[in-house]
Amino acid sequence: MQVKLISAAVVAAFAWVAQPAAAQTVVKIGHVAPLTGSIAHLGKDNEAGAKFAIMELNAKSLKIAGSAVKFELLSEDDAADPKQGTAAATKLADAKVAGVIGHLNSGTTIPASRIYHDAGIPQISPSATNPKYTKQGFKTAFRVVAHDGQLGGTLGRYAVQELKIKNVAIIDDRTAYGQGVADEFQKAAKKAGAKVVGREYTNDKATDFNAILTKLKAAKPDLVFYGGMDAVAGPMLRQMKQLGINARYMGGDGICSAELVKLAGNGMSDGQVVCAEAGGVEGAQVAKLDAFKANFKQKLGMDVQLYAPYTYDAIMVMVAAMQKANSTDPKKYLPELAKIQYEGVTGTIAFDNFGDIRNGALTLYTYKGGKKTQMLVTR
Repeated sequence: MQVKLISAAVVAAFAWVAQPAAAQTVVKIGHVAPLTGSIAHLGKDNEAGAKFAIMELNAKSLKIAGSAVKFELLSEDDAADPKQGTAAATKLADAKVAGVIGHLNSGTTIPASRIYHDAGIPQISPSATNPKYTKQGFKTAFRVVAHDGQLGGTLGRYAVQELKIKNVAIIDDRTAYGQGVADEFQKAAKKAGAKVVGREYTNDKATDFNAILTKLKAAKPDLVFYGGMDAVAGPMLRQMKQLGINARYMGGDGICSAELVKLAGNGMSDGQVVCAEAGGVEGAQVAKLDAFKANFKQKLGMDVQLYAPYTYDAIMVMVAAMQKANSTDPKKYLPELAKIQYEGVTGTIAFDNFGDIRNGALTLYTYKGGKKTQMLVTR
C-alpha cells in the first residue's frame, strides 16, 4: 500500500480551519423615539444619531472582559404615544437589552422609565426635559440635556429682561413636555414682571387654532409662548399671521428645529421667533461639534435636525461606563455610569444625584432668512 505524505503546510491549514472562532459578545442597546407621526422627523434624527454611534463603536473592535464586543441597536417606534411607549419599553426589557437610549418625548419617557427601572436597565434620554423624569427616584434614569426648569425659566427671564415684553399669552399642548415647559416659562416671566394676559390649551395633533388665537388677539399680547412641538407651532404661526397677530413667538426645544421654517411657510418673519434648545457648546467645543455634523452628513447623507449629537453621546457615555466596569452587565456598569465624567461631542457629560446632567447648557436661537440662527449659549 502506498502512503501519501501530507505536507506540514496543509496540516497547519486544516488545523487553522478547525480552530473555533474567537468569542464575541453581542450587546443589545435599545433606542425608542417617534418614527411615525407628526414629529417622526425628530425621532428619525435621534435614531440616526444612535445608528451612527453603533457604527463607530463596532468599527473600533472593542473588547470588554476579554471578549470582542459587537453592539446591536434595537430600535422601536413609540409614535410619541405613552401607551405605545410603554409597550416598546416592555419589548426591550423582554429582549434583555443592556441599556436604553430614549425616549424622545417626556410624555413617553416618564411612564417607560418605571419599566426600565423595574428591569434594572439603565436609561439615558437625549431629549426628554420634564423634571419629573429624574425626580421619581429611579437610579436607572439619566438625561444628557438640561430640563424644563432651566429651559422655561431662561426663556421667561429673557423675554422680559432682554426683549422687554410686558404682556404674554401662553398656549400648551397638554403633553408632559408642553405643559411643563409652559408652566416654567409662566413662573419665570411673571416673576420678572410680565403680565399673563391669556392661557390656552390645544393638543399635539391639532391643526386649527383660530378660536384660541382670536381670543388671545383681543388681549393684545406682545409675545405668544407655545409649549409643544414644531409640527403644531408651524401651522399656528401661519394662522397668527392670517389673523393679524403681530406678536413675538417663543417656545422650547420642541419647536427649535430647522424644519420649523418649512412648517410655518410664510407665517414667520425674521427675528419673530425665539426658541431655546437644551444643550449647546462654546469655544473649542464648537469646532468639535461642527466636525461631528459634517461627518454625520457625509456618512448618513442627512443633516442633523436637533438631538442626534446628544443621542450619539448618550450611547458613547453608556459604553464608556461598560468599559470602566469591564462589564456589559447593567448591574455592574450602572454605578460607573452614575459617577462618570465623559468628554463628548456635546461637551462634558457628568450626572448629579438625580441623573440630570451637571451644568447643562442652553442655546437660544432665532430664525433669519429662512435659517435657524444661534443667538447665545447660557447655563
